[in-house]
Amino acid sequence: MLTTNAILFFIILLLLAELIEPLVNKLHIPFTIILVVLGFIGSEITIHVFEIDTGIRWHNFKTIIFYIILPILIFQAAIEINIKLLWKNLLPILIMALPLMVLSAVITAAGVYYAINHPPGFPWIAALITGALLSATDPAAVISLLKKADAPERLRMLLEGESLFNDATAIVLFSIFIVLATSSHEATGFSMVFYRFSEVFFGGLLAGGLVGFVACLLLKVLKTQQAFVLVSVISAYTAFILAEDILHFSGVIAVLLCGIVIGICNEERLSENSFASQFWQFLSRIAESLIFLLAGVTITLSMFVDQWLAILIGIAAVTLARCLSIVGAFPLISLLPGIEKVPFKQQTILVWGGVRGTVTIALALSLPLSLDYWYTIQSIAYGVVIFTLFVQTITMPLLLKRLGN
Repeated sequence: MLTTNAILFFIILLLLAELIEPLVNKLHIPFTIILVVLGFIGSEITIHVFEIDTGIRWHNFKTIIFYIILPILIFQAAIEINIKLLWKNLLPILIMALPLMVLSAVITAAGVYYAINHPPGFPWIAALITGALLSATDPAAVISLLKKADAPERLRMLLEGESLFNDATAIVLFSIFIVLATSSHEATGFSMVFYRFSEVFFGGLLAGGLVGFVACLLLKVLKTQQAFVLVSVISAYTAFILAEDILHFSGVIAVLLCGIVIGICNEERLSENSFASQFWQFLSRIAESLIFLLAGVTITLSMFVDQWLAILIGIAAVTLARCLSIVGAFPLISLLPGIEKVPFKQQTILVWGGVRGTVTIALALSLPLSLDYWYTIQSIAYGVVIFTLFVQTITMPLLLKRLGN
């Protein structure tokens, strides 16, 4: 369990982050990068200057991330999504978030595996884990820039909807590959992975839909905003535990569908200024801040010195995979009946807007230390996230201006 020192450490860092945020916003620097830097500097000063043990232990990370933080992030995104616009663009979003996401993960894995070219130290399963965790997108900062640039609402929904579903898909793939990597049995073929993925994915949908339906029935009786908050919190964690620990399906998928069902049934309670909406936005903000602070605490300078080549390979592989999956697939998607064409300029924005962030960091933090290659994977993940936040996010306004959006 977390110690008192760890809790106090993060309370102080969160307070400092809140104090400097106005200055960061004026400088137009991604706030998530500041959180990483703050976590790094804070841990260095606490440990090496004041000689105080922060109380942070690696074996706590998986429980904290999977059972506390990820359900908050997934549920908040699910209940806040624009259901009408999501439904209108559901087919291209699902194609982006499922088959194209898996394709992107495989391309990334292949690129990393063959470029590193060290099977004894970095086998195929390590590359597949890397591909899975790097395939989760987090375009929140990009979407805010698109709003300021008055970009088409459909373009924003494609990015936002893709992120909502592919985060869950990436977590499912990542979890399956981790089980294969840590199992005493040899990794089996594609059919086994496909069967297990289908089982946990659709099983999670069933569990989440059931909990969401029961929650909607309760909320028809309980009319207050406070009751909605209580029922929604209980529902999110009940869906996760029911699917993950009792039924052995995907808890994240269960939380995702549970949030969507509750959001559909209670759209009027989730107006922008409602207590329920502000409550979940606050929880999500704290959860996301903790993820990036944890990333800063676990970053070492030697990571970028020792693993710089692997990081560059990861950046190149992710960028290539994103480009191939979006630009290569959308001309075909546009041929499907009822699908509005996505212009090439918007495809370019979709490629460059595939920023990596919270979920990628969260999965990297949850890597088992028993894996010999965990440090390489985590270094690649950190490097890719920093690149996408510093380079892709910051240059997005220039791209929008150049493309006339």
